[in-house]
Amino acid sequence: MIVTLIVACEIAFWVLLAAGLALRYLAKMPGVGAAVLLCEPLLEVVLLVVTAVDLKNGGDPDWKHGLAAVYIGFTVGLGHSTIRWVDARVAHRFAGGPPPVKPPKYGMARAAHEWRVAGRWTVAAVTALALLQGAVWYVGGDGDVVSLRSWQRTMLFVIGINLVIAGSYTVFPKRDPRGRVPGAPG
Repeated sequence: MIVTLIVACEIAFWVLLAAGLALRYLAKMPGVGAAVLLCEPLLEVVLLVVTAVDLKNGGDPDWKHGLAAVYIGFTVGLGHSTIRWVDARVAHRFAGGPPPVKPPKYGMARAAHEWRVAGRWTVAAVTALALLQGAVWYVGGDGDVVSLRSWQRTMLFVIGINLVIAGSYTVFPKRDPRGRVPGAPG
């Protein structure tokens, strides 16, 4: 049931996103569109409550409960930036908005971009880690929490990978092949 709910939450995320943006740009009802977009966090609350109830009713903590925590964490850390990314493209395509800003390709501007991305992924992973630890404490010492601990290790790995990527752009900044300096007049 938990996996089905995770899939349903993911589908509902995209349906709410499409509905909110359609109301905002196609129906010219920005307030109603924003209200629909603000319903997104309710999906995570429902998933969290159902997962906690499942554990409370004796469900064995397994990979599904861990996946629910990871899904919630990623929505917390990456959901807002995903909505902004899609919103910029829809505004450009359907509402005459400016073209979406592309991330910088070279130099320290690219490194700063990668640190922001790493920060979002770190927020996602830390949120998942906290929820997973809460599940471990909730289950208590008598329960088998091996799968939850495994998800925690995975989240630490996600943080590490993102920090390595961002650090590599800082230590070895990518250079413009044409020799231009970012920000200088072209």
